[in-house]
Amino acid sequence: MNVATLPALLPTYVRQDVTLVRGEGSWVCDKDGRWYLDLLGGIAVVGLGHCHPAPLTAAQAQLEKLWHASNLYWTEPMLALASRLDRRFGGAQAFFCNSGAEAVEAALKYARKATGKPGVVALDGSFHGRTMGALSVTGQPAKRAAFAPLVPGVSFARANDLESLHIAAGSDTGCILLEPVQGEGGVHPLTPEFAAEARAVADDLGALLVFDEVQTGVGRTGTFFAFEQLGVRPDAVTLAKGLANGLPIGSLLVADAKADAFEPGDHASTFGGNPVVCAAASAVVDAVTDELLAEVAAHAEVARTRLTALPAVDAVRGRGLLLGAELDRPAADVVDGCRERGVLVGSAGETVLRLTPPLTITADELDRGLSVLEEVLS
Repeated sequence: MNVATLPALLPTYVRQDVTLVRGEGSWVCDKDGRWYLDLLGGIAVVGLGHCHPAPLTAAQAQLEKLWHASNLYWTEPMLALASRLDRRFGGAQAFFCNSGAEAVEAALKYARKATGKPGVVALDGSFHGRTMGALSVTGQPAKRAAFAPLVPGVSFARANDLESLHIAAGSDTGCILLEPVQGEGGVHPLTPEFAAEARAVADDLGALLVFDEVQTGVGRTGTFFAFEQLGVRPDAVTLAKGLANGLPIGSLLVADAKADAFEPGDHASTFGGNPVVCAAASAVVDAVTDELLAEVAAHAEVARTRLTALPAVDAVRGRGLLLGAELDRPAADVVDGCRERGVLVGSAGETVLRLTPPLTITADELDRGLSVLEEVLS
């Protein structure tokens, strides 16, 4: 893009020179009419594929009724979504906002209010958002350095290192914040043993165990919540990306047994629980069926097997359709090569290729995308 034609946007992203104008299922189309197979899914957001009829129909119907009412009143879509998430979690109360970072901010405030303790334990390599609180608990120094000093009282442990967890936690710890799979940090899954120890440490210290499932939730890993595969029940969960299939939403879910800390005025979000977005999100939750989750697991096994067989791939990590391939070359070059051949993929570090396609991708579409990736890596 010529400098003279740059748009009036602050340069907060390194954007690829593609302008997308429409999407259908696992495909997106640019302004020149070229279609791309989307194996990135809006960075794990468009779980049901672009313009899926269920959330599309629900949102369109709600647009004809009520767009906004504020949280001074109840709305039916907000209550319906909260009820669905309550059932999926097995007893939880919801706070709705507009993004993953906002959901993390709500979780940090909630844990401090509930425990009276300001300390937070997070993990090296983690990513929880770019607002000041969420950035403070993000274990990536390069993202934090320009904005110091940040919120104090945060200690970082190493993922799957029990000793470092015990060193990081202390008597002032009110929150242990974990991603079941570190997405932006290179697609590193937590082990069940580490999650169980974090649960035990939180219980011993009177802290809340919070799982950040912004990227892993809503079926992405093959179960509705990734924590279901770890055998550990958290006190709270954050959701966002895939919850409304691309419409902006975030949520903090607090287990019923711990849901007595916030009072009116403690936290708020003007647009949180928006009727249109909640209607779409309810349709998404309903669409994440056992049958779809079984397909996610099957597609993930195919992708993992084919990626592992490539000489250019040193390791394959992740759960479900949140996959990272450690490469022997810069991931950015592979992203460019795939895009030139009509396939969109992403990265999660200098040498980690990230695949987060729609959960509804077909076997033929997956085969086509993996074939292009094999060609680029050959």
